[in-house]
This record gives sequence, structure tokens and C-alpha cells, in this order.
Amino acid sequence: MIPEPNPHLASLPVYEPGRPIEDVARELGLDPSRIIKLASNENPIGPSPRAVAAMREAAGRAHIYPDGNAFLLRQAIAQKHGLGIGQVVLGNGSNEIIEFLGHAHLSPGAEMVISQYAFAIYELVGKLFQADIVEVPSRGYGHDLDAMRKVVTLRTRLVFVANPNNPTGTSVSAEELGKFIGTVPSHVVVVVDEAYQEFLKDPLDTPALIAKHPNLVVMRTFSKAQGLAGLRIGYGLASEAVAAVLQKVRQPFQANLLAQEAALAALADADHVRRTVEIVDEGRAFLENEFRRRKLEYIPSSANFIMLNVSDGKKVFQDLMKKGVIVRPMHGYKLPTWIRVTVGTREQNETFLKALG
Repeated sequence: MIPEPNPHLASLPVYEPGRPIEDVARELGLDPSRIIKLASNENPIGPSPRAVAAMREAAGRAHIYPDGNAFLLRQAIAQKHGLGIGQVVLGNGSNEIIEFLGHAHLSPGAEMVISQYAFAIYELVGKLFQADIVEVPSRGYGHDLDAMRKVVTLRTRLVFVANPNNPTGTSVSAEELGKFIGTVPSHVVVVVDEAYQEFLKDPLDTPALIAKHPNLVVMRTFSKAQGLAGLRIGYGLASEAVAAVLQKVRQPFQANLLAQEAALAALADADHVRRTVEIVDEGRAFLENEFRRRKLEYIPSSANFIMLNVSDGKKVFQDLMKKGVIVRPMHGYKLPTWIRVTVGTREQNETFLKALG
């Protein structure tokens, strides 16, 4: 017997990440060096070289606690976005910013508005804080912003919009999103998740919108374009008042030393981001053209991944793993016929297509 946990945890879903290469290799008896992982939307060319150099230099200081306020990194992020340092909140990945928002704004009986086929962590965090989840049917596998606005009530505390959306890759225009933010009442925090922002052709003017709408929070990550997923470092941008509340609920030293140093270096590595975006744009166009040629249904994507209808997502996922290719089945998002594939290098994309065939 163990002590009884909180009753609401019984129905709390467990997030299922993309399977690690090492696990698949052990399970199927494969050579890990011959397995490619296209399941978690990681950077196809690896981390920023500047970030790697910064981590090597910082490793000798690993016995010392990091700057708990992350002054240098927060200052650099603020300067990049034309904001004040008091408007930047760091997280252990941008996922942790979602948890901060739950701590700060959710409680039993509060409402949280999300879209159908939204990032699974939104719902998980909402249920963790016993909020009522209001899921709005999607429009073309993306956000129906008009419908989301209509369900906002006096009990609504958070509204989440991912742009581009994970897992579907859909996006809305900066003009449409800006108008939506302006219509949401001031008692509601509008959270725009920009984890894949670098791949958008029509990004938001974040500083101007935050200045105009103090109830707006924008989330970013170093996991994707900068290639630092293994370090778990992300951030939120907000008005000083909202950011100050989020700072209250974070753990001390939650942004570790290597993550801070690497992110600071990666922030200045514009060439690495540019090369990443070029490779993703080229690879996404190649894959989408191949899907059309093979008459396979897919969702046109604005991110570094594509969702593909393969009739039986679990089976194709399992069969691809046996061939050394890890993708992401979408049954957890109630899309059992679909898989999501990360855009990789040209060689990885060709390997995936050959295995899929």
C-alpha cells in the first residue's frame, strides 16, 4: 500500500515523447548508428557550433551554481526582442512556462481554452491544476480563432494558440492572430506558443503586441532552430507585471549553467539558424512533393515537420522502426491514421521515403 495521491491525478494523461534511438536499438536489436530519429522535430544539423564551444568552456565551472536570475541571457533575449529584461522569464524548456502559467492563473473551476489537435502539454497542465478544459473544434486541422473567441467566458483564465501548431504544422497569419489577441478580454492571458517561429514566413511583431496587450505571453524555445533540445532551455515574453508573477512561481536555478551559456552563444549564431531554416525549407518542399507524387494525404506545414495520413499510424510507426526510422504516431492526438515526420537532412528524408515505400 502507498499513500493515496490526489484523486484528480487518476485521469491525468501521461505525455508520450518520441522514442529515443537507444531504446529502439535495444528493443529491436538494431545498430543505433543506423537508426534515424524523425519523431521529435529536432534540428537536422545539430546544435549551434558556438553553443557547443560555450558549453565546453563552461563545463569547468559546473561545480558552481548558475546565475539564478540569468542576467546575461535574459538581457540578450530582451535586447533581441526590443523589450526590457523584466519582461523575460526563463524556463526549463518553454514547456515549463506553460506550468508557470498554470501555477499563476489556474485553479479548480477556472477555464482554459485550447484548440482541437493542440500540443498535448496544454491539456495536461490544465488538468494538473484541475481547470476545466474547453477544446474548440479545429478548422482544417488548425486554429479556428473566431470559434475560440466565442467560448471565452468570465471563468476563462488562459487561451493557448500555437503558431505554427504542433502537431499539425498549420499556421495563421500575423494579421489574423493580432486581431484575435485584441478581441480577448483583459482578464484572460493569451498565450502564443512560438516554438517553431523561425520557420514562419509571417511572424508576429511581438514587442508591439505586448506593449499594446499586457495580457499577452509569447513563448519561445532554443530546442528547435538553435538545436539545444537536450539542454531544456526556453523563455516567455510578457508585460513586466505578468512576467513578475511568473517569476514568483519558478524554482531557483531552474536554468542550468550549461544551458544558459549555450543559449547565450546560440542567440548570436544567426548563421546556424539561417542554415537550419534553409535545410528545413528545402527538405519540407522535397517531402511534400514526394507525398503528392505518391498520392498520399498530408497537411501543408509551416514548421519543421509534416503530418501524413498512412491509414494505420500505429502499424506504420512500428514497421518503420523495424527499418531503423523513428517517426511519431498520432493516436495520442485522436488522429489514429496519421504519423508526424520531422524534416531531416536530404539523406534522412530519402531514407524515410525508402522505408515508407
